[in-house]
Amino acid sequence: MNPDRRVPAHLAIIMDGNGRWATRQGLARTEGHQAGAEALKRTLTACGEKGIGTVTVFAFSSENWQRPASEVSRLMELFFRALNRDVARLHENGVCIRFIGDISAFSSPIQAGMNRAMRQTRNNQRLLFNVAVNYGGRWDIAQAARALARQVSEGHLSPEDISEDTLAGHLSLADISEPDLFIRTGGDFRISNFLLWQLAYTELYFTPVLWPDFDAGHLEEALEEFAGRERRFGRVENHA
Repeated sequence: MNPDRRVPAHLAIIMDGNGRWATRQGLARTEGHQAGAEALKRTLTACGEKGIGTVTVFAFSSENWQRPASEVSRLMELFFRALNRDVARLHENGVCIRFIGDISAFSSPIQAGMNRAMRQTRNNQRLLFNVAVNYGGRWDIAQAARALARQVSEGHLSPEDISEDTLAGHLSLADISEPDLFIRTGGDFRISNFLLWQLAYTELYFTPVLWPDFDAGHLEEALEEFAGRERRFGRVENHA
């Protein structure tokens, strides 16, 4: 954990605004996703320089399958290319990559690429990079509940033993600390089914900046606001 409490140990991001950015530039929406990939590279570099140890991004939600087929196809193409092109660079920079979500919905080559990336980078410790793909917060809670239900049905667990801690222990990010700071770009003020359980006490930061325009300066602005907030986690501080 980063010893400087003014810097989040775990940053979660919804990278919103790629399509709108492209439209404003007179480009195809898919070009916005390519520009968004470049913004992600910049942000990961800046996070490493700031000492942020864990970054979790919402790359592809379970609802994103409902987008036009041509856009989904292009997203899958970009994703596959990134797996084959960018993983080596991330590995060289000490980044550990993990994918969370129901990856069974993806094609066999993409699944193989994700598993290969996780194996290749699993021992890296400079930055943990969690990529949420075909992910939803409700799905995450439901799959944890199913896992506990199986243990109960098999006689390994009593219903009375199920607590917040036992359920949290079966969520996708069970082995790491919950996010300290959540950033959403693009101007919308909602968390859109992302890390519903884990964001319970996370500081939320919303910016109108579209994701392809997000840079180290915008990250610094978010970190400065985070540093000025008082985190009480539901407690009431004693005041003289």
